[in-house]
Amino acid sequence: MPKIIVNKVGTFGGHSDCVYTLEKDNNPKCFYSAAGDGMVVKWNLDEPDQGKLIAKVNNSVYALCHIPSLNYLVIGHNYDGIHLIDLSTNQEIKSLGITKEAIYDIKAANNYLYIACGDGQVHLVDLFTFQLVESINLSTKSARCLDVNQEQGHLAVGYSDNHIRIIDLYKFKELNTFEAHTNSVFTVKYSMDGNFLLSGSRDAKLKEWDVKGNYMPVNQVPAHLFAINNIDTSPDGTYFASCSMDKSIKIWQSEDLQLLKVIDKGRYAGHGTSVNKILWLKQDNKLISCSDDRSISIWELQMDK
Repeated sequence: MPKIIVNKVGTFGGHSDCVYTLEKDNNPKCFYSAAGDGMVVKWNLDEPDQGKLIAKVNNSVYALCHIPSLNYLVIGHNYDGIHLIDLSTNQEIKSLGITKEAIYDIKAANNYLYIACGDGQVHLVDLFTFQLVESINLSTKSARCLDVNQEQGHLAVGYSDNHIRIIDLYKFKELNTFEAHTNSVFTVKYSMDGNFLLSGSRDAKLKEWDVKGNYMPVNQVPAHLFAINNIDTSPDGTYFASCSMDKSIKIWQSEDLQLLKVIDKGRYAGHGTSVNKILWLKQDNKLISCSDDRSISIWELQMDK
């Protein structure tokens, strides 16, 4: 079993409310955070005390989406809509009042934005015109999370009705639906090769689904004590991390869902409340986490095989 050495190398503070989401930047040393205080902040790993305010909105922000090719950042502004920021100037260039509900997740593919909302709708927005193209509503419960499988042309959507639904990226039609968990599905993540889908839920279970086998179940693990909020994979796809309302982060082996490391307050001075989002950066194999405790932690992971 691989040995993982964990070092906490930094803590970023500055948000005045729960930090809900993190997003990558074109610069491998930089990332973005957003919180219940409506602030969207850019951080540099080398300058933990010098966060740069990118935008300030009136309500909580649960979702960010970076568009690397255009260097744009899309902000999901709860109960208002989406805002498009040109990061070369840090100016808002477009906005769209797409919903009066919470926006839980945003993903980009094929010059479109896919937006998951609290009323169960998933919206398709043209990235260049920034206009609504189509909406699909497959449940009366919230659409909580999204992930894109470009190779298969699939969009996986996790819902608060315990189901995962697979939508055709191009036709924007439902392809498959299955009851995945016994409670809300909070996170979905495709493997790097696109052959498997991981899901995490309020039921604290981690599950794996065979994409080419019509999303039949492959494996499941009682992974955490409370809700699993997010999953992210390592840059090479060998490992993945999960974070939870139980205040912990766990590192797993992708091949067999073997637990390799637990990062928590007792062992590594981890977060004191729910860990809401994680981001695994290529830069020096660093893992970023954010929490209801209003802080962002930086973890350096050394893999000894």
